[in-house]
Amino acid sequence: MSADGTWNTTINSPMGAQQGTLELSVEGGQLSGKMSGPQGEMAIEDGSADGDSLSWKASITSPMAMTLEFSATVDGDSITGKVKLGAFGEADLSGTRAS
Repeated sequence: MSADGTWNTTINSPMGAQQGTLELSVEGGQLSGKMSGPQGEMAIEDGSADGDSLSWKASITSPMAMTLEFSATVDGDSITGKVKLGAFGEADLSGTRAS
């Protein structure tokens, strides 16, 4: 199933659960879109899609500047994965399709 659409997501970060929205579009092997959450809106960078497996990066400036690295798998109307938080380890990502 395609990852295209809007997803309601939760990242279980060291600062607690961060709710957000993920808008994804897949064309060929390219993944594009944006993320919205407590830190504002961030464009997806270096996005790729291989079947149900996705990876992308997003740069944040708050609470400190860093590049987050995402790897996720889409299974029907759910998405799960991991987020590399720079020097702060990893966090779990989960979500459900909103549209």
